[in-house]
Order: sequence, then C-alpha cells, then structure tokens
Amino acid sequence: MREHRWSPWAPGRAREHRWSPEVRNRAREHRWFLGVLGLGAVLRVITMLGYRPAIWFPDSYTYVVTALKPRPDLVRPAGYSMFLRLLEPLHSFALVALVQHLVGLGIGVLVYLAARRLRASGWAAALASAPVLLDAYQIELEHLLVSDTLFAALVVAAVLLALSREVTRRTACGIGLLVAAATLTRTVGLPLAALFAGWLLYRARGRTVVAGVMLAAAVLPVLGYGAWFHATYQRVGLVGANGVFLYSKTMAFADCAVMRPPPDLAVLCDPRPPAERPPSQEYIWSADAPLVRLPGITFSRENDALAGRFASLALRSQPLDYLGSVAGELARSFTWDRPVYPDAEVYGYYEFPAEPPPPPGRYPATVGAEFAQRYERGPIGTEIVEPYAGWMRAYQDAVRLPGTALLAILVAPPVLAGLRRWRRRAARESGRSAWALPWAVALLLLVMPAATAEFDYRYVLPAVPVACLALVLAAGKPNLPNIP
Repeated sequence: MREHRWSPWAPGRAREHRWSPEVRNRAREHRWFLGVLGLGAVLRVITMLGYRPAIWFPDSYTYVVTALKPRPDLVRPAGYSMFLRLLEPLHSFALVALVQHLVGLGIGVLVYLAARRLRASGWAAALASAPVLLDAYQIELEHLLVSDTLFAALVVAAVLLALSREVTRRTACGIGLLVAAATLTRTVGLPLAALFAGWLLYRARGRTVVAGVMLAAAVLPVLGYGAWFHATYQRVGLVGANGVFLYSKTMAFADCAVMRPPPDLAVLCDPRPPAERPPSQEYIWSADAPLVRLPGITFSRENDALAGRFASLALRSQPLDYLGSVAGELARSFTWDRPVYPDAEVYGYYEFPAEPPPPPGRYPATVGAEFAQRYERGPIGTEIVEPYAGWMRAYQDAVRLPGTALLAILVAPPVLAGLRRWRRRAARESGRSAWALPWAVALLLLVMPAATAEFDYRYVLPAVPVACLALVLAAGKPNLPNIP
C-alpha cells in the first residue's frame, strides 16, 4: 500500500491556502476598489501597447538634457530630470512611461487608503480614486514625458501623511521632504510648505514643534537647490524665469496707457487691445514677442528683471484687471467640454494621436534629439500600433472628468461642512475638518498657475485626486484626533 505524504504544493492545498477565508474577506471588503484598480491597470497596458515607447511634449527635451547633463535649468527645476536620471541606466523611455503609469496607479491607491483610514465606506473610497485611475486624460498625461504625474504623487503622499492619526516629528519630516521634492519638481509646490505648516499648527493647537520640523525639512533641500542655482548662474532663486512668466501673465490685461511705464519698460508694451492679443504663452515663446526681440536670451538676468519690473507695475496699476484675469483663467478649469486652448499644437499633445507626433519644438531640435537618443540608445520616435491606439482614442472620446464635475467636487466639501455647522453638530464631532487640507491643496494647485502664468489642461489633473479625497472625507465621518 502506497503511503501518501502531505505536501504544501498539492493543488488542493495551494488553492486552499491562496483563497483562505481571510483573503476572501479582504477581497470582498475591497472589491469595488480592486475592480477600479484592475480596469485602470488594463487601460495603461493598452496605452503602452498602442504608443511605443512614450509620447513627447515640448518640455521633454529640456528634462532629458538636464538629466544627462545635470545643472539647474533657467525655466524648470530639475526634480523630474533627476527622476529620469535614476532610470537612465536602463536606457528605455518605455520603462519611464511604465514607471509613470505605476505612479498613477499608486496615486489611486493612496487616495483609497487615505479615505478608508478615515472611515469612508469601500464604495465611496473607490469612487474617490476612480478619476485618477480611469480618466483618459490622466492616463495620457502619464504617458507624456513631463513632470506632472510625479508632482501629483508627491503631493498626494504628503497629504496622506498629514492626515495620519498620529503625526510625530518623523512624520512631519517626511511631509516636509515630500513638499520639498514636489517644489523641486514644479515650483508651484512652494506655497504648499506654508499650507502644510498651518495645518499642522491647527492640529497641534498652536504648538510649533511639529510644524517647525516640517518646515525645516521642506526648506533645507530647497535652499540647497537654490545654492546650486546661484553657483551656476550667480542669481537668487530656483529658476530664472519668474519675472518672464509673470510678465506674460500681465499681458492678458496690461494697458500701457494706464500704467505709463518709463521708457525702458515701454519696449515691452503691446499696443493691441487685450481682447485682440494672443494667449499669454506667446509672449515667452513667439519670436515676434516684445521680450523675445530684446538682446540676449529671453531668460537672461537682465530680461527677467525687466519683465519682473513691468509685471510689478502692471499689478500695482491694474489690480482689479489682474484679479479678473486670474478668475477668467481659473474658470477654464471648470468648463464642461474641452475647448482648444492655448493653441491647437499644445492642445493636441493632450490627445492620444492618430499619427506620429512631431519632435518637441521648444528646445533646439538637434541638441534635444541627440541627448534623447543617448538616453534611449536607439530611435526615439513614437510608434503608433493599432488596434490598441485606436481603443485608447475611442476611450478618450468617452471617459473623462468634465471640468464642471470638478467644480461640483470642489464646492461640495465646504457646503457639507456648513450644513453640519448650521445643524450645530460639527463643533462636537472630532475630525470633521479632515477634508480641509486636501481641499485647500486642490484649490491652491488650481489657482497658482492661473495667478502666475496661465491655464493649462495638464495643470488641472494633479488637483483632481486631492479634490476627490476632500469630498469623500466631507461626506463621511472621519476621525482625526489632534496632535498631542
């Protein structure tokens, strides 16, 4: 008689172990999110099959050049370039796109975890994660060689830490480092340091130790980068384009008849009425722009200082016009459809293309292409493979978060909080203000580009995950104690 010995690898045993009651219960508990996450993963696989290795954007060459030749750039901080440099030994832009898609999935996971940790129901938390996981424009942004996906992940991770039940000094240090990394990826993240410090002060009832640790961790890396920038260009700052971009912003309304600029600033005036002027970006990149026609490069110390003085005079002379311009640019975030803006070329980069897109155009093409080919060690053109690419184009035509829906998501949390206060319950319910941090972060991410440059569709997407998190927290019953 043959002796049967027990084996952990027997098929029945493996099945029993793999699908134990605990695992089944966990899967059942998170079934809504697992379904959304799985669909998001499938869509990203189709994108990678359809567009190989990635899709280029006008800014992409700059990032790649900085990655292979590390030095501060005058226009963009080097955070995303350092991300590319970490992946450079593998010589694959397809791998960069894969990592960015994994980061996008990770953002959805972070939103879900934050919502569940603060007692949101499974279906509500999954719904909060759905826009970042399923929005076609979010998936396309992840496939572009730009910094926004990395920036969004850093911001969401900082929010998740700041919503922890216990914020220790170590946690505060982590928040600060994430904010610093976000700032060095996109300078719009700089005001987040003050916002997170205020949140930690609120939770700690005015005690400054935790907020101080967070600020130190956020400021020191930024100061270090600023020292590197100064050593390279003998200029103070993180970039050398603040004056130029603010000048371009003011050209949406600046009236030199009202401003009466001195002769050295008058050369930057545009005699056309504001309604007849091109989008603000043209005053930076168009060869016919007054600033671009000046001697030297557009972002030289002298030109940037001149542009900054012009912008300062415009803001002082026409403050209401400036506020109206900011409101108008911000309103573009909330339209139901997606009208072409700022021009067809830039708008086209946010759509899955049917034909191979041209090389990026804002960096000398020969230099940028040379560095990109060195990075890839091969051809860098985008290959469009059907039917996968066609599936994603059809999907993009149907599935996205309309701007009007984003507006409703932003309006709902303070309204819900106001209703609770009106019912005189919020003051006695600990933690009901947990929605305020992600809501404020989302609002800041939307307002800053409109206030300092102009609206761009890709600037909206990093605000969506935190806005959705704010809504689900405002609608639920979070329990967020004060920091002891």
